[in-house]
Amino acid sequence: MASSFVIMIAVALSNFIGKGIPGVASSYINILVGVGIAAIPVLNTIVPEFNDEVFMLLIIAPLLFFEGQLTPIQRVKARMSGILGTAVGLALASAVVIALVLHQLGLAFPLALMIAAISTPTDATAFDSVAEARVFPKQLKDRLRLESLFNDATGIILLQAGVLWAVTGHLAFTQNVQSFLYAAIGGIVIGAGAEILLMLIRQYLVRTRFDVVSSQALIYFLTPFMLYLVAEAVHVSPIIAVVSGGLMHNSEASRSRFASPRQSHFSKQFTDFATQILNGFVFVVLGISLERVIASGFTTMFHSLTWIGVGLAVYVLLLVSRYVYARLFVRTSRREAHLFALGGVHGTITLAMTFSIMSAGVSRSTFNFVIMVETVVIILSMLVPTILFKIILPLDFDLVNRRQRLQAVREEMVAEGMGAINNLGLSPIALESVQYDLYDQIGNNSLAGFLHQWRTVSNDSSVYASLRGMDQQRALMVAFQAERAYLLDQVKRHILDEETANRLYGEVLLSESMALDPKNRIM
Repeated sequence: MASSFVIMIAVALSNFIGKGIPGVASSYINILVGVGIAAIPVLNTIVPEFNDEVFMLLIIAPLLFFEGQLTPIQRVKARMSGILGTAVGLALASAVVIALVLHQLGLAFPLALMIAAISTPTDATAFDSVAEARVFPKQLKDRLRLESLFNDATGIILLQAGVLWAVTGHLAFTQNVQSFLYAAIGGIVIGAGAEILLMLIRQYLVRTRFDVVSSQALIYFLTPFMLYLVAEAVHVSPIIAVVSGGLMHNSEASRSRFASPRQSHFSKQFTDFATQILNGFVFVVLGISLERVIASGFTTMFHSLTWIGVGLAVYVLLLVSRYVYARLFVRTSRREAHLFALGGVHGTITLAMTFSIMSAGVSRSTFNFVIMVETVVIILSMLVPTILFKIILPLDFDLVNRRQRLQAVREEMVAEGMGAINNLGLSPIALESVQYDLYDQIGNNSLAGFLHQWRTVSNDSSVYASLRGMDQQRALMVAFQAERAYLLDQVKRHILDEETANRLYGEVLLSESMALDPKNRIM
């Protein structure tokens, strides 16, 4: 519990720091904060040693479920051949090439296969961090995202084969192929089947008097953990199970979002919140783990630099394999092939798989070597594209300027709302309160102004009564209606793009729903 608290605080601090350094991706700040935690003895002792099983269940399972949930199943069906090509074909080919080359460099075949397997999975979140604020081809970005959703299972099966080979001295090829097919197909069946069952239960309850939003939300929150544990219990791929469950949930949500609007809104807000926190959590843990790896092996890591050479070789071979695949099988241009190769960023799954071999009977010396190699692969896969993308990809000026543009439109929108309430005949207390609320939409209220309002509403019962009075609610409705009319007018006159207008329109509707909510005891 204490360790989770420390990491959560680290995530919050990282996010605050990231706002002050807009040119640096938040994931890098998360990693640096994690390194700082591990470097401080008091904090380092609070955070226990990395447990891959707990990490996969509590962090990776919900993350992959949410990522699957954000992916329309129609897109997966339309690109199934491409997904199989990258998540299975490319992953297997890369692993074979890397294992063969590493064996020629002097590594035993089982060790070479383990390193190749661990280096197979890519990380969509890590990719987003290195491509942040850059114009990246949308179709290629979708391909990379879909690849990262499904290639984890391939890497895990290959790793199991490598570990079994290292422990027993035999590679059971036929058995491994059968295990792969069973794990993959079984994961799809368990994930999709369980989610369909939950969907039927949810949709039945929504249509009866037994529906309880809080209980529905709790079941939704527990779904990825349940899918992961059930899949693990029957020895199929829990990764594919949670992704499949997320994909099924996407199609359900698209046709039931208005059956229970409160539940749908809460689920979306919770998903966004949990995804941001868990992504930050992942990179903080990555920073802690990397610092501990380097610190624990510092006295011996420079006696032999073989691990650096192997790590470099693995990364270069991954780049070459991805480039060749993109050119020969996807038929992309050279530029897109380069982007596809660089977009294969590695992160959390690679780290978790590395730690998993320790509990599989591999010797400590082998584990130390593998983790140093994979550390090199992870760092290179993040640093190299970060540097090269800044050179070869143009800056996304729409994204960079979006905040300023949103603020400017908000100010114009709120000015319309202010004008609409001037002739309503409100009392001075009600008018001041409504104006304060509207100025809050654009962050125009100072700390001193907030403290004045806070003291007033806390000490003066008439002001509190005014806040909950019909006059103030009516005034807010008039102001919000004027703001929404302004946005629609700007879109009709082609002054404002629909994406910006929809975002601001949604904010106004959300504010309006809060003001109208009879159960809201804040307003």
